[in-house]
Amino acid sequence: MKPGTASLKTRSARKTAILASPHDQVDAFRAAWARELPDVDTEGMAIIGRARRLTLKLREGIEAIFAAHGIDAGEFDVIGTLLRSGTPYRLRPTELYRSLMVSSGGLTNRLTRLEAAGLVRRVPATADGRSILVELTPAGHRLAERAFREDMAHEKAVLQSLSAGERRQLADLLRKLSLALEA
Repeated sequence: MKPGTASLKTRSARKTAILASPHDQVDAFRAAWARELPDVDTEGMAIIGRARRLTLKLREGIEAIFAAHGIDAGEFDVIGTLLRSGTPYRLRPTELYRSLMVSSGGLTNRLTRLEAAGLVRRVPATADGRSILVELTPAGHRLAERAFREDMAHEKAVLQSLSAGERRQLADLLRKLSLALEA
């Protein structure tokens, strides 16, 4: 076998695989890259590029759900985190910003807006009067629950083009990749 023959066969097989299945925009990008830089493996784009495009496409619908409730996604993250923390639905600001992966300044801005809207309140910690806790108000609880239910219904509808088995398989594969990235 001549040098480079195996890599030519591999590139040819990749191009054939790209052209054999239904096409989306990522397939078009990969085909263009394969034409221009045939030695570059674009398999990552097939997965990560699609994940990015899906996130961008889905963001608008999800943001619209939150906007209909008078909040943005970042604000929902705060009240959603408080709701899923369980009763009494309160956390220290440090616990919130670590969970949300935002700066303490970014969290402070969100808390100020949510407090003004009556969705959270800051209360003194009983064990340590110097620190505060962020607590979900009853109005915040109701709003977080309604918005979350609508968001999950929207996401379920988006996924209906996949069978139950495909959804489980995709979730399992994404979890595996997520865990590898977090390690």
